[in-house]
Amino acid sequence: MPTIHLSREHGDFGFVATDQAGHTLKMDSSPESGGENFGVRPMQTLLMGLAGCSGIDMISILKKQRQEIADYKMTVHGEREEGVQPSLWKSITIEFHLYGDIDPDKAARAMELAVNKYCSVATTLMRAGAEIKSQVFIHPAK
Repeated sequence: MPTIHLSREHGDFGFVATDQAGHTLKMDSSPESGGENFGVRPMQTLLMGLAGCSGIDMISILKKQRQEIADYKMTVHGEREEGVQPSLWKSITIEFHLYGDIDPDKAARAMELAVNKYCSVATTLMRAGAEIKSQVFIHPAK
């Protein structure tokens, strides 16, 4: 069973989370909320998890389709609810940037499967009410 340990390392809200394998993530609140920019905001870690989860799925699918990926980048934009507590993610846009000789139809299908079928983080966010849109961009190999 995954276990996370959290300890305060900096100021009032500067935390370090550590998983069972010893991997760490620094988190903090915004300066407007009393934090000191020690780390990532906890809500941003959800977007990072979405990027990592859908990225792993996307590349796995493309490899099974025998696509050669020279490089891979993503951008995730998110908008939260305003004026309510808790403020959930309401809309998220994922941009998949693939570099190499990649079939656009296979890339589009891989994106659809990654976001809407296999990525557990995406499903978690969608069940919480977030609308997730995604786009894939194919670039020549660098």
